[in-house]
Amino acid sequence: MEEKVIYTEKLTKRFGNFTAVDQISFEVAKGEIFGFLGANGAGKTTAMRMLCGLSRPTSGTGSVAGFDIAHQPEKVKRNIGYMSQKFSLYEDLKVWENLRLFGGIYGLKNKEIAVKTDAILRELGLKKERESLVKSLPLGWKQKLSFSVSIFHEPKVVFLDEPTSGVDPVTRRQFWELIYQASERGITLFVTTHYMDEAEYCDRVSIMVDGRIEALDSPKTLRHQFQASNMDEVFQQLARKATRIE
Repeated sequence: MEEKVIYTEKLTKRFGNFTAVDQISFEVAKGEIFGFLGANGAGKTTAMRMLCGLSRPTSGTGSVAGFDIAHQPEKVKRNIGYMSQKFSLYEDLKVWENLRLFGGIYGLKNKEIAVKTDAILRELGLKKERESLVKSLPLGWKQKLSFSVSIFHEPKVVFLDEPTSGVDPVTRRQFWELIYQASERGITLFVTTHYMDEAEYCDRVSIMVDGRIEALDSPKTLRHQFQASNMDEVFQQLARKATRIE
């Protein structure tokens, strides 16, 4: 039986009379690359905040990495990784100092941090930039380093919030190679993106409209279901149903 790393049942978040997330239910398996899509105002950011233990659900249930998101949010936070489009690196620290800092935050021992730092810099081709300040790196390198930081402690699941925003297609493809490698190691990837070609890279994709999940399946199945030639056509068909805007 597949291990479910993320599970929700009728997960709901209301702000006064406004229902931002409306009874969403889904599961994500260990090692799965799960695309979480939706137009601005669809509710995906609110949903992700609940899954990361940053916002308490109004109703419904959910668990991430084996912990209840409503009652064990601190344990959820300790067992996930997170990367946003704004990056989680300290620009005025050197490359190796960022890795050491986050390794310490995640509770790793100094020897383990040193070994992992060397391995990551070698894998990313950044050994020559070890002593460089992060702010001097090209955008694509920053993103790859930021992703490596988010999985430094080998979390069960990592949340990637539009991680490739603003970079060129070649760099985006290289970034996705890192995602595949993490998936092969058993890390679950929960990805939001505005690039519909990236949705094609996911094992399964959900699409939110007005706070609800309107479609959830593999890209191939969704293309067939909506008689579409690509995921952008699927997304546009569903997004046109939206009645609210951000």
